[in-house]
Amino acid sequence: MTRCAVHDPVTGRHLDDGLVVEFPAPASYTGETVVELHCHGGFSVPAAVESALIRAGARPALAGEFTERAVLNGKIDLVTAEAIGELIDARTRAMHRAAIQSLSGTLVRQYAELRSEVIAVEALLAFDIDFPEEDHGPIGRELVDGAVVRVEARIAALLATAPAAILGRDGALVVLAGPTNAGKSSLLNAMVGEARVIVSDEPGTTRDAVEVLLDTDPWPIRLVDTAGLRGDAGVVERLGIAVSERYLGGADIVVVCAESPEEIARITTRVRALGDAAIVEVLTKNDLWTPATAGIHGAALSVSAVTGHGLSALRDTILAIVAAKVGRPDDQGPLVTSARQRAALETARDELADFRLAWREGVLPTPVAATHLRATIHALDHLIGAVDVDAVLARVFSTFCVGK
Repeated sequence: MTRCAVHDPVTGRHLDDGLVVEFPAPASYTGETVVELHCHGGFSVPAAVESALIRAGARPALAGEFTERAVLNGKIDLVTAEAIGELIDARTRAMHRAAIQSLSGTLVRQYAELRSEVIAVEALLAFDIDFPEEDHGPIGRELVDGAVVRVEARIAALLATAPAAILGRDGALVVLAGPTNAGKSSLLNAMVGEARVIVSDEPGTTRDAVEVLLDTDPWPIRLVDTAGLRGDAGVVERLGIAVSERYLGGADIVVVCAESPEEIARITTRVRALGDAAIVEVLTKNDLWTPATAGIHGAALSVSAVTGHGLSALRDTILAIVAAKVGRPDDQGPLVTSARQRAALETARDELADFRLAWREGVLPTPVAATHLRATIHALDHLIGAVDVDAVLARVFSTFCVGK
């Protein structure tokens, strides 16, 4: 790292005093010799330095170009490149954990092992086709079938991580439902820790769904406040209720909020008719309870957006339901977070199933059945970026930021 004065190559004007760092090939991130120029921040200085560099013959990098060059120069593989992009884009701790695990090379090693195992089966069949009269006789169907079943099981296990991967990225959809003035908006604000929704005593204040991503641990949740459910709403409010019902129909968890058990029972019945979400029933505004009221409500889950009472218990209940569905991150292997990788694995799975059916039933000659193995290997090659390089790179790096 060397201190330097930065001058415009055309005018000679002094632009800044900065630092220059050289990363010689092949030890740099891209595998090429790279020079970094560190200038002061703000707007004017970086803009002037960038303009001077362009006049000197440089050009702005394309989206993801540095990482693309690293892949093309063999510094990293395509799966690692995608993990870098996911690490940059991670909005939650769950996605950060998944990206770090992918960066460790665990996933790409598993993909390479799958490819090797399928090639081994293909080699067995090739030997049987080319040398059918060898002393040991034809290759046993049980040997081939068992090897294929093991590969299918490993692929199925990887694909089974998709719900956890999607959950880690998008969060579990948790919808607050209840009558008007039940305290749903206040509850959302209390759970978020800031005022994200307008709160008013006027019924029907919330007329649209308000969604907030909470980076809770171990899984994030998308908390949604919805319009109060009532029958005498006006035209605009009815539109908001229709939006609420769409959210309720697709929710993972619905938190039914009301001030009385009777209202909770009424809303719960309505919610159950809209979908199959898990339901958490919550009595709100427990800070207004009298001793007699508290005795009537008993041990029901209750909260107060004013005092914070019950918020931790509600959050723990929600996260326990999520963990029961997808497990905890500690119980998960590497997550297949990339839609491209999932598509390639699904193709490999389907081709293996077609091969095993043809092989087991003997409905196709062995050379023809073996084409499904070749298609499986092609899908796994596509997975790690060994084929169709230009098309795959264009798709992957189109989502990267320019600086990476």
